This record gives sequence, structure tokens and C-alpha cells, in this order.
Amino acid sequence: MYIVTAKEMYEVDRYAMEDIGISGSILMESAGRAIAEKMKPLIGTTDRIFVLCGSGNNGGDGYVVARTLLNEGYDVTAVQVGRNLTADAALCQQLYNRLGGHVADVEADTFQSSLDSADVIIDAMLGLGVRGELRSPYTETIQAVNSTDALVLAVDLPSGVPADDAADFQEALQADYTFIIEAPKPTAFIQKTAPFYGKWETVSIGLPAAYLGRQAGARTWTKEDVKRTFPVRQSFSHKGTNGKGFLIGGGTEMPGSVTMASMAALRAGAGLLTVGTLPQVIPSVLSHLAEATFTSLAGENGVLVDTESLDVSPYDAVVAGMGMGRGEDTAALTKRVLEQAEVPVLLDADGLYHIKSDLEILRNRQAPTILTPHPGEMAMLLDMKVPELLEQPFELARKFATVYQVYLVLKGTYTIVTAPDGTQLVNTTGNPGLGKGGSGDVLSGILLAMLMQHEDPLEAIANGVYVHGKAADVLVEDTHSQQDLLATDLMKGLAKVFRDISL
Repeated sequence: MYIVTAKEMYEVDRYAMEDIGISGSILMESAGRAIAEKMKPLIGTTDRIFVLCGSGNNGGDGYVVARTLLNEGYDVTAVQVGRNLTADAALCQQLYNRLGGHVADVEADTFQSSLDSADVIIDAMLGLGVRGELRSPYTETIQAVNSTDALVLAVDLPSGVPADDAADFQEALQADYTFIIEAPKPTAFIQKTAPFYGKWETVSIGLPAAYLGRQAGARTWTKEDVKRTFPVRQSFSHKGTNGKGFLIGGGTEMPGSVTMASMAALRAGAGLLTVGTLPQVIPSVLSHLAEATFTSLAGENGVLVDTESLDVSPYDAVVAGMGMGRGEDTAALTKRVLEQAEVPVLLDADGLYHIKSDLEILRNRQAPTILTPHPGEMAMLLDMKVPELLEQPFELARKFATVYQVYLVLKGTYTIVTAPDGTQLVNTTGNPGLGKGGSGDVLSGILLAMLMQHEDPLEAIANGVYVHGKAADVLVEDTHSQQDLLATDLMKGLAKVFRDISL
């Protein structure tokens, strides 16, 4: 499923109208009728329905919805919000009027009392173009709708919600359901704005699908994508062909982090795994898994430190960061790995802090570099506050990944994976049960295994993120709750996920 910005959607509309020859009024007719069909199972013929129509394309869609429902016997009243209708919207209003529809005035004295009597309110006021502070009468209308007990259905976006980011977002209509035209917009996946959509689904209106795909800079990564790209083990494969990974981390105070990452890497299919950690940490890790081998690394005061004897050449991929500590000598070790490794290197946790003051080291690498920050770590790398980051995660992630030429895994409810060329994939698996210590370590281990078994790093990362979230979903559905789910439990869920993918 593609995700499009307002600019990308406008270009698709332009192409459909100017290059293909589909008129704006036909697009409105297609949108309104398709959305009305989606809405009908949610409403009854005896419900009192108000359709709030703006002056632009969204309002035109609303008038088609109103006419379609009116023609099928529903109790419908359209309400004009705003003035100076576009030509296509005015035509849709005229057709609604000619069918016997009534258009109420939002500024009439009786509007508020009439709205309070509504069973269903359909929001078709503002569309893609909204940005910044709302103006009258939209502000008052949105507030009035939010104070009712009616079922609220939105067309494309809830009025007041911007399409691309939440940087200037202040208030919006709270929808119960939103019927998104053709493709979701980024704000459907942004923490501050996503709740205003309620439940949502996309509605196809006949826009050129191939052109939409070429314009979209982002898309969701689905089970079908995973099955299509997941590596198949050959009959004559062996531990060497399934990748030799090196996992560096684990101080005396955090041995569990490297343990969980190691367990996940092996469960996710790594052929061979070497854990580089402190000598005193090795027994702790070994007690949980016998399959790994170990390399003792130098340490001081219970944390890893730099060593000239480090050799990363035998490995197919390297992960560093979890539980390492954040001192200067430890940071020097991480930077040595980045400089020496000619294979993919993934940095997580403390490893991200190590590079904050030397981001140029990322650009100098020839092999893929993968960063897996949560919002706090990403805000640290960007030297900004977390709320600022969460208002523009797509834009900021794309800018960082392209500037420093890294694969960026911005973790969250909807994890955004960004490639060095700016391509973005959004993961929708996972649940709040993952919001516990250790979940990120497990993800890093899974990604290590995936990176060693895929030719395409972006597909490897996207598949790893999907599998990680899906394992949590499977466990919550079958044996666990979101409250009791632990990071170590995810190992149990991986087997079912992998079986499901292979069917």
C-alpha cells in the first residue's frame, strides 16, 4: 500500500486529469459514490445524517456522498461550510439540489441545535491543502462536531489534520472512521495525528495506479512483500552459507542485552554467531545459549574499550552497541568497527551515542550502515527534542538517511525504514507489548540474521522489522497479553512467523 504526500497526490490528480483526460467532476463522482458504498454498512436509513461540505474538492466529494445516500432513501442534509466553491464542487452541489436535496447554512442560528440531533456526521470540509491554524467557520464547526455524540465519518482526512506532518497541527475533527482516497497520507502513521483518523481504510477511485506507485516515496511493507522477498534455504546450504555474524556488546551491568540479541540472531537463522564481549560476561550469555562462540574483548570498569587487535574481517555482518557503555574508550571501539568493517554494520543503543559527535564517519563507509534508534535516540542524533521529531518523522528520517547514506530504522508504533536513496517502508506489525526493555536488542539480533541472508539490505531490514512485530502479535493472540509479554518471549513467536511465511 502506497503512502503519498499532498504534493505527490496533487501530481497524480494532475496526471489523471491533464494527461489521461479524466475530468475533475468524474473523479469527484467516483470518489463520492465509492465512499458512500463504504459508509452504508455503518449507517441506517432512519439515521439523521449531516454531510459537512467545504468549498473545494473534499466538499465536492461530500455532495456526491450526500446525493448518493439521498437517492437511496437515507435522511440526508448537506451543510455548506465556507464560501466560493470551486467549479467542480459547485456542479456537485447543483446535482444534489436538483435531486431534491437541502443545503443548510453552517452560520444559521439553528445549525448547532440541528447538529446535536444528528445520528451521523460526514466530514467533507477540508482535504489535502489544510495547513496551520484553522479559520472560521471551520474552527467552530469542528469544535461543535467534537462535542456531539454522533458517529463521525471523514472523507480522505479528518478536517484539520494535515497530510504530510504534524509540525503546525493544532486541532482537528475526531473521526470514528476515515475513508482515505486511493492511498494513506503520512499523518495516518504519525503519533500526534493518527488517532484523529479513527479506523481507516482506503478507497480506490480509478486514479492511475502505476503512476501513483511511481510518485509515492513511501509504502507499507506487508506479509505479501515478506513472502515475495524472503530467502529460501537451498537443499545444500550449510552454516557457512547462512552467514557468520559478529555481535559486540554487553557490559557487566547489562549482560542481558547481548544475550537477547544473540538468541534472536540464532533463532532468526544466522548460521554462525560470534559474541564479542567481556570475559566475565561470557558465562552469563553461555548459560542461555550453547550455540554461539565467543571472543573476549578488552574492558575497563565493567565496560568494553577499544583494542587494536580487533579483527572483523572474518564476518559477513556486524552488530554493535547494546550494553557497551558510553565512555570515550568504548566509543573508539565502535568507530574502529565502522572504519574497518567492509560488511554491513548495524549500530543500536550505546553505539548510536558513540557516533553523535562524528556523524561524518557514516558517510565515509562503502558497505551498508544500519542505525536503529528509538525516538529518544533519533532526537539525540538530530540535536532536537523528541516532540519535534515525532511531528515530522518521515521528513526528518529521509533527510538524515540521504545525507549520511545510511539505512535508518526509526522505531515506533509504525516503524519507518528509510534507505540511503530516500525510499521509505512503513511497518504495521507489533503491539504495545513490545514497549519493554530488551525488545530493541531482539530486533537487532533478527536484523543481523536477515542482513546475512538477503542480497538487498532494504528488503532484509524491512523483513526483520516485520518478523519482530509479527512475533509479538502472534504471542498476544495465542498465549500472552500485552502486559506480560517479555522480550525473551519473542523467540517463541519467531517459529510460528517463519512457518507462516514459508507456506
